[in-house]
Amino acid sequence: MATSSGGAQKDNKFQFRELDRICASLKNSEVQDLLMKWGMKGRMFVQYFSYDQLFQAYQKDDFILDFFKDPIVMATLGTLSDSGSWGPPGFAAEKVEVVQVPCSVTSMTFFDRLEGEELVREGGRIVKCFDEFYEDFTISDEVRKMILLEDSDNYEVYSELEREQFLFRLFEHLCLGGSLCQYEDSITPYLDTTKLLYKDLVSVQKDSSTKELRVISHVFKVKAWDKDNYQFYPCDQDHRQTFAYFIVDPLKRHVGVLYHRFGSGVFT
Repeated sequence: MATSSGGAQKDNKFQFRELDRICASLKNSEVQDLLMKWGMKGRMFVQYFSYDQLFQAYQKDDFILDFFKDPIVMATLGTLSDSGSWGPPGFAAEKVEVVQVPCSVTSMTFFDRLEGEELVREGGRIVKCFDEFYEDFTISDEVRKMILLEDSDNYEVYSELEREQFLFRLFEHLCLGGSLCQYEDSITPYLDTTKLLYKDLVSVQKDSSTKELRVISHVFKVKAWDKDNYQFYPCDQDHRQTFAYFIVDPLKRHVGVLYHRFGSGVFT
């Protein structure tokens, strides 16, 4: 974790401004209908900010702490309150936790093994199972069982390192949904939405030597606390489906903030 006190302070703080930019996939009407069905509509959004100087991954803690101390950010960054209203956090950050998320996958063939391992039948139908309950989730199919239960027969279809990949995390979050979620019988809506969101958030570049695409974005999972050690971001209660990912494009000097708060209310 990084704090604002103690140690040498760097001379130049990162400065930010909000960008007038939308995440096209979240405005897609089909995606909006799916998010409504999954209990995530109005609870998940993306904001974009620019920053003013070269960023390198080792600076992640200072970068995120500067982000939360920037007056423009703190006036415009959106969070969801208990009552369902969007607004700035209203707290000054004194401590942040910044976890780097691996992000190197460039093809949706990453998910082909779902069918190969018989979690999904030919044609995309998800294999069902007897209902089980884990935390806030009802598990009624083999895909969610693979995601949630370490003792499931298919848990090792994806290694722990693969599960850390940002692409897998997006897929997982969409499959699990909100607290009032109507689950899909077909894998296709989950995969299509994961692909759209990933392409919107992550920047790629063709490697000059191999001619293959590689991800140039840095992805971080972020939390923040105030001076009284109150965790105010992404909210005050940890949950598997409450998250904030910061996706940094070091070439454009843009950062996209993907935010979701788990809950039962769906807002427009």
